[in-house]
Amino acid sequence: MIHILTIGDIVGAATLEVLAAKLRARARALGADFIIANGENVTGIHGLGAKDAQALWDAGVDVITLGNHTYGMRDIYTLLDDRPDAIIRPLNYPPAAPGCGYTICDIKGWRLLCMNVNGTAFMEPLSSPFGAVEQVLKRETGRYDVSILDIHAEATAEKYAIARAFDGRVSAMFGTHTHVATADEQILPGGSGYITDIGMSGPDNGILGTKTEAVLTKMRDKLPAHFTVADGPVSIRGALFTLDPSVGRCVDVRRVVF
Repeated sequence: MIHILTIGDIVGAATLEVLAAKLRARARALGADFIIANGENVTGIHGLGAKDAQALWDAGVDVITLGNHTYGMRDIYTLLDDRPDAIIRPLNYPPAAPGCGYTICDIKGWRLLCMNVNGTAFMEPLSSPFGAVEQVLKRETGRYDVSILDIHAEATAEKYAIARAFDGRVSAMFGTHTHVATADEQILPGGSGYITDIGMSGPDNGILGTKTEAVLTKMRDKLPAHFTVADGPVSIRGALFTLDPSVGRCVDVRRVVF
């Protein structure tokens, strides 16, 4: 068996410090063999800078996934091309966009296909996430033993539809972006592990990691507001998937909070 720890949308510098202090020890306690973290909100909420990407790797993250804020920081562009083994952006961005949407990693001699895709419902009108995943699975047939997909999407229905479409073909699928953990962790009928959203890793105060006052100004008062990271205690949220690489299926999925 291999155990993959996934970490939900990381928000702000304080959360990065908590990960640096706690992630390796927590991963050992959980028996995790590999760590995937969504890092698109680390640097000032709207992006990931190259320095912070390196800090995530130093903290113990093996692969960083991204989302709709992939290109929020200009200095990430070169890194996306230079380190496609350790940082991936959504598959369904145009081919000319910097970076790659998937990578294949070694875990205890088994090959893990790690993919990232953006939803399109209520989000940027990118190409179909269904078609993007389908193309990779066909292209890499026979070159991996297990697979995992970060579905970075707004709509719950779209996340679940993608999961159902690839049930039995992608070993584990987890949602990010909405920053609120769901309680629907499950093994789908075809043997794929799934959870609609693994939640946010960030400040417990505020709204989805953002200072409350700014969000209220925007949503209640309908006035312009500059969003900044909230203060206060930080929680790390995610999920642990246990995969059986001999059959390419998930045998267990559970939420993780620390």
